[in-house]
Amino acid sequence: MRRHALAWTNAALIALACWGCGGGGGGGSTPPGNTTPPPSGSANPCATAFTAGELADAAPARNITAAADRKRGNVRGQTKGDVRELLWTHRAPRNDDPGRRAEPRDVPGPASPAATEDVGEIAVIEDDGTIFLPANAFDLANTGLRFRRSGAGYEVLRGDAAFRTALGTRLALGDDDTTRVALPTAVSFFGGSATEAFVNADGNITFGSGDNASTSRSVGRFLGGAPRLAAFFADLDPSVGGRIFAAADGSGLTVTWCAVPGFDDARTVTVQATVQTDGTVDVRFGDVALLEAVVGVSPGASGPFAAVDLSTTGPTAGGAGAVGERFGSSAEADLAAAAQRFYRGRSDIYDQLVFWGQTGLIPIGQAFAQEFTVSNSVRGIGVPQLATAGEFGSPGQLQSIVNMDRILKYPQDPAQKFLGEDTVLSLLGQESGHRWLVFLEFIDANRQRSNALLGRDDAHWSFFFDSDASVMEGNDIEAQGGGAFRTVGAVQRYSRLDQYVMGLIPPDQVPPFFYVESPTNVVPGRDRESSPETGVTFNGTRRDVLINDVIAAMGDRQPSSATAPKAWRQAWIYLVRRGSTASSDEVGRIERWRAAWETFFLQATDGRMRLDAKLR
Repeated sequence: MRRHALAWTNAALIALACWGCGGGGGGGSTPPGNTTPPPSGSANPCATAFTAGELADAAPARNITAAADRKRGNVRGQTKGDVRELLWTHRAPRNDDPGRRAEPRDVPGPASPAATEDVGEIAVIEDDGTIFLPANAFDLANTGLRFRRSGAGYEVLRGDAAFRTALGTRLALGDDDTTRVALPTAVSFFGGSATEAFVNADGNITFGSGDNASTSRSVGRFLGGAPRLAAFFADLDPSVGGRIFAAADGSGLTVTWCAVPGFDDARTVTVQATVQTDGTVDVRFGDVALLEAVVGVSPGASGPFAAVDLSTTGPTAGGAGAVGERFGSSAEADLAAAAQRFYRGRSDIYDQLVFWGQTGLIPIGQAFAQEFTVSNSVRGIGVPQLATAGEFGSPGQLQSIVNMDRILKYPQDPAQKFLGEDTVLSLLGQESGHRWLVFLEFIDANRQRSNALLGRDDAHWSFFFDSDASVMEGNDIEAQGGGAFRTVGAVQRYSRLDQYVMGLIPPDQVPPFFYVESPTNVVPGRDRESSPETGVTFNGTRRDVLINDVIAAMGDRQPSSATAPKAWRQAWIYLVRRGSTASSDEVGRIERWRAAWETFFLQATDGRMRLDAKLR
């Protein structure tokens, strides 16, 4: 659902109406730092910020949260992706595009045309130089950018790198933290007018609401949510070092991140962002050792976007939507280009493409595997309406992309547990299931909308939800009486609730289910976002939920189970390096998984849906 690019989201409009009324996130309201326009200066003011007497107070106390602890040990990452991340990668300027800065490819010189062939039921595609893309490490240190208004949006050009020397008030921000800053004079941003802003620890400023989430600092997060100025949108941690300052006056707002380190990373970033009252945005980079970030401006809940090269002199048009660049230190795969290669000469008969890689397809640390819904017309399941199949080479049948990443990180036996309770088969169940699952809220006993069933990324079942051992996480939870509970099963099937969402059964076939509210006596480190695990005991209050409570919040599933498809067709694709071939061992390993997966899926849906993962 997209309206004019200048329109705020409904949530943002509500927040704008109350800006200046108090409240906010993190550290509360922060007074303006200056009442006169800050002068410009060529020196980096952070160099003196750590020695000036009025700024020499101790660093903020380390703020270790459950989310921060989980980040250290979370090898799963964010498994429900935003299709705009794939499209951003595909549309971003390439090495061979006019105006693109020269970067050496990680392949030898001219090669013969890359091969595409079917080996049994596996499509093998050799990279032709357009699929495996080199790393795009951050390269804007000690430079400046200006984003200036152009029509309904912004254009960007290289600007003055001189820092404003008046840093203003120091903000006490911890890891994944946010704080509200009142603005004495309203600033314009993508056509909205703001009298307050939210400074977020992770190198960005938002309008309408703060952002203290611990999920991946991805393009999808940059494009969605609140309107955002991403000076250096990355996982920063000011609780262990560096300082953040804000100066708000009649000319606008300036925020400076001084030598703030990355999370669990000694490398730091110094960056300053100014948003002027007329909406002009200046970003100045000092010393930057971190290599991964998103830099740009976004109207929030954005549809259109422009993925550009910020190293060019400009001006570079951004159109009416978001404009910026994503930087990363590891190679990635352009799955839109790979899908287009796959569809050449093929019929449009596949609902889902499942990609495997001879080398990594997902940037390091981003996720273990991911699903991207590319088209959706189903209502009542919490998935937005989408229609982007054409950009992947499908005239309309394709609904979803699954990226399973490198084959060598999986065991040869598809039923062997290797990632907690998960096997290759259960992970395939989860990633394939993300096409529909799980984004459900419900109306609770207080007649309030609740997301208490949800856990990690609000896209998996909560650890404390009795999900009947769903592959979408949660657990099979046994009530032992007296408010005591124990997990007895995990990642085995699609539950009846899952099957309703998938369109396999009507609502009257979904039995009541429950979650445990306010759990106590839990093993340290376990919370609602934890991965499934059997044999865990805890106490709490049982809360029963009916399918009608879900329908009251989400609406009826449309189409209903009476007409929804009961067959699902996948194509499995193996991407190999340029100049390489797929060995018989590699293809044989994937084929064993594929054959076992068809059987697992049929059993996991109680025989209600047939999955065909054959090419022909």
